Amino acid sequence: MSQTKSKEKAAQPVFSMTGYARRNARVSDTLSFTLSLKSVNHRFLDLHPRLPGGAEGLEMQLRRVLKEKLRRGHVEVTLNLERSQKAEAGYDHAVVAAYVEAFRAAAKEHGLAGEPDLNAVFRLPGVLLSEARSGDEEMAAVEAAALRELDELVAALNAMRAQEGAALAGELRAGMERLRKLVDESALLREDVQKAYFERLSQRLKTMVDGDFSQDRLLQEAALIADRSDVEEEVTRLRTHIDHFTGLLDEGGEVGKKLDFLLQEMNREANTLLSKTSGVAGNGSRVTEAGLGMKAEIERAREQVQNLE
Repeated sequence: MSQTKSKEKAAQPVFSMTGYARRNARVSDTLSFTLSLKSVNHRFLDLHPRLPGGAEGLEMQLRRVLKEKLRRGHVEVTLNLERSQKAEAGYDHAVVAAYVEAFRAAAKEHGLAGEPDLNAVFRLPGVLLSEARSGDEEMAAVEAAALRELDELVAALNAMRAQEGAALAGELRAGMERLRKLVDESALLREDVQKAYFERLSQRLKTMVDGDFSQDRLLQEAALIADRSDVEEEVTRLRTHIDHFTGLLDEGGEVGKKLDFLLQEMNREANTLLSKTSGVAGNGSRVTEAGLGMKAEIERAREQVQNLE
C-alpha cells in the first residue's frame, strides 16, 4: 500500500507558475470568442478576470473553477468577443425614427437649423440589429460555451507549466549536486581546519595567561574552543537539507514554499560555517571559499524556486 502511494507521489509533476494558454470557440454564425489564461509567479492565487460588460455571472463561475484547479500564481483570465462580417446590417426602424423625431423636436424648440446625421444615429446604442441582439440571451450562450472550454484551457496551461517546472526542477537538481560537492569538500578539510584552529588558539592563550597556568588546562580550553568551531554539524545539516530538497522534487506537487524554507535553512548553515572558519589560515581559506560557493548556489536556487507552485 505504501509503495503504491509513493509511486503516485513520484508521478506528480512540479509546476512552474509561468504559463499561457488560449481557446477559440464559436457561439453562432456571427459571434465567436477567445478565452485565455496567463500565469506568472505570486505568493498566493491571485485571479484577475478581464471580461466584457454583462459577464459578471461568468466571472464568479471562473473564479470558483480556477480556485479548484490552481494553487498559486497571478492569473489573468481574458475573454474577447469577435463578431464576423456576416452580421446583419439591418436597423431598428422604430429606434431610428424616435431618434430622428427627437432631433427635429429639439431643433425646432431651440430655433436651430439642420437635419440629423445618420452616421451618428447608427452609432447610437441599440440601432443596429446585430448590436441589439447582443443581450442577456447571447451573453448566456457565451458564458456556457466559455465554461465548456475551461477544463481544456486549464489543462493546456498546466501542460506548459509542467514543462517549465520540469526544466526548473532539472536546474535545481544540478544546483544541489554542485552544492553537495562543496559541502563534501568542506567535510574533507574539516579536520585540517580544526587542527589549525587549535594551534592558533593555543598560541594565543599562551601569550594571555600567567606562567603558573596549567599546560593541561590550557590545552583543554583550546580544545573546547576549537571544538565549538568545528563545522561537522553544519555539514551534516546541509547534507540532510539537500537530501530533503531533492526528495521533494522527486515527490512533486505543490513544493515551492517547502523548498524555499529549506533554502533559508541551508543559507543559515552556510553562514554559520563561514563564521566558524573566518580568519583560519591554511585550508580554512579553502573552506571559506567553499562556503561562499554554497551561498551563491543557494541564492541561485532561491531565485528559481520563487517560480514554482
